[in-house]
Amino acid sequence: MLVLSRKKGESIVIGDNVVVTIIDIRGDKIRIGIEAPMDVPVHRLEVYQALQEHAIQQTAAQAGKPAQS
Repeated sequence: MLVLSRKKGESIVIGDNVVVTIIDIRGDKIRIGIEAPMDVPVHRLEVYQALQEHAIQQTAAQAGKPAQS
């Protein structure tokens, strides 16, 4: 894992087309803005995990067998 320090208003670039900018810092929370092409999905980790679990369940249902967690 790469760990970077950034101040409000500063950004990092991921690849050639994703920019993450620190929008605000309040106590132990930060607000970030993410600029990415429309074909690059951006999710909070918990949403991503839920989507992955749903996809596994859908695949299992289509195959006619119970999903494993």
